[in-house]
Amino acid sequence: QVQLQESGPGLVNASRVLSVTCAVSGASITTDYSYLNWIRQPPGKGLEWIGYIAPSGNAYISPALKSRASISRDTTANHFTLQLDSVTPEDTAIYWCARAVRDVGMTHWGKGTLVTVSS
Repeated sequence: QVQLQESGPGLVNASRVLSVTCAVSGASITTDYSYLNWIRQPPGKGLEWIGYIAPSGNAYISPALKSRASISRDTTANHFTLQLDSVTPEDTAIYWCARAVRDVGMTHWGKGTLVTVSS
């Protein structure tokens, strides 16, 4: 059974770096049909797709966040990480990781982790 679990700092000061990690169990993150995504939802707003890391290890980031966001992976630890630079209170959100399977869509989600950016 595939499971995803986010871990994050809870609270980050503005202008600092936000880093959240998703630990994956039950499947290897290098599976060739598995795309590992980050999605967030600010309070009172809709879901925003941030980006994904492909089986190749290449990351694709939303144009809206491309200048500040990066996604990396640790194949030994079987987890992947979102880093968001120069955060502002507008980056306050619940951050989810999700696994997508090629030609199927999102198949597994973590429970989400709330990150609050304080000014």
